[in-house]
Amino acid sequence: MTDTFTEGDAFPDFSMETPDGGTVTKADLAGSKAVIFFYPKDNTPGCTTEAKEFSALKQEFEKAGTRLLGVSKDSPKKHQNFIAKHDLTVALATDKEEGGLSDTLGVWGEKTNYGRTYMGMIRSTYLLGEDGRILRIWPKVRVKGHVDEVLEAARTA
Repeated sequence: MTDTFTEGDAFPDFSMETPDGGTVTKADLAGSKAVIFFYPKDNTPGCTTEAKEFSALKQEFEKAGTRLLGVSKDSPKKHQNFIAKHDLTVALATDKEEGGLSDTLGVWGEKTNYGRTYMGMIRSTYLLGEDGRILRIWPKVRVKGHVDEVLEAARTA
């Protein structure tokens, strides 16, 4: 994971496809705090747990004036299936295969699993202020307890 962006920096502009065929941009999130969480793959155990936990606490994030956006490189169709299968309420977006937001932030990188090295999404979360600046970064996230920690940060930001 690169340290190109740090807390206090302006979050980079982006435009990503949503499961309904629309787009979401940085400008769409302006005026409220936002949590953007990057996860490896729809319908895998850790990613499903994380998305379900963010969905379960969505109203609490809204009370804290914070919008939620989950990002992976899965297709909009896979996102639709993921949302339907797990009754997710959190917004999802599809990052570009190459040159997308995850590449810009350095959260698409080399991973190792069971001795195999490959390129993949490094589970990471960003909390943005109403002005689009990065308030907090959680690199290399462990799912257990993470969503509660992010909610507490959103409440106090």
